[in-house]
Amino acid sequence: MTAKQGQNILITGASGMIGSALRDRLAADGYSVYSLERNSLDAPFCYLHDLDRVILDPALPLFAVINLAGPSIADKRWTPARKEFILQSRKRLTAALADALSKARRKPDLFLSASAIGFYGEGGDTVADEDSPAGTDFLAEVGQQWEQATAAAEQADINTIHLRLGVVLSPQGGMLKQLLLPFKLGLGGPVGNGSQYMSWISIVDVLEIICFLLDKKPSVKALNLVAEEPITNSQFGAELAKKLHRPNFLPLPAALVKILFGEMGEVLLLGNSRVKSSRLSQLGIELRNPTLATALDSILD
Repeated sequence: MTAKQGQNILITGASGMIGSALRDRLAADGYSVYSLERNSLDAPFCYLHDLDRVILDPALPLFAVINLAGPSIADKRWTPARKEFILQSRKRLTAALADALSKARRKPDLFLSASAIGFYGEGGDTVADEDSPAGTDFLAEVGQQWEQATAAAEQADINTIHLRLGVVLSPQGGMLKQLLLPFKLGLGGPVGNGSQYMSWISIVDVLEIICFLLDKKPSVKALNLVAEEPITNSQFGAELAKKLHRPNFLPLPAALVKILFGEMGEVLLLGNSRVKSSRLSQLGIELRNPTLATALDSILD
């Protein structure tokens, strides 16, 4: 029996883009992987939504918990009600989970809780890393409150790491999946003037980093999961079009973005996100896909 066999890991958001890929990877590595089920008392691990309570099976002590749950921020316009839902859904589940872990008879060795590089806010040309302060816009507020919701686990001395995710590239979901069809049809092009930066990471490297953290269990408060170099929207479109052997010349004007998507489009499609990680290299983590070209080759071939 390997060290991983018999170690129980709980994943929230296990049906999502990252969660489903991670579940398969961890199971293949020999872990016993469980999902947090909603309102299902028959499940060993259950979230009672209306009561804001997580129930853990004491017969299945957890080695680690990976909290990835949260509705998409990009599938609907940001009405006041939608923004409140985005915030509260993340905050409430995370707080309930942290509270349950803090009270567990046997506490997990590691609690990995998702956050996002939106924590730093829209920074213009400023490059942020893990030591940079939080921003002040909507996504920054979501990031701060999401991370603060793990307080009970941290106060119980559970090693807690906030995973500040960049734009995760996967053909199974997220931004890349949405862009594949229009680009394959030859309808790709820059958004706005194309000069805005995005900080990205391949799904392959997200899984590798999480597996590294499970193995090494470092004591770091937060970790930016991003590739080494942010790229502009124009650079991204050109690289994707090159990979797909398609043209890249149909722009989406900024004015139309604002009309179609409102504040959500302004922030996610037109905003600048220049974020790097100083801690990945400090931990000795080398990305398998450090460039966009290698990432697209890895996940689209």
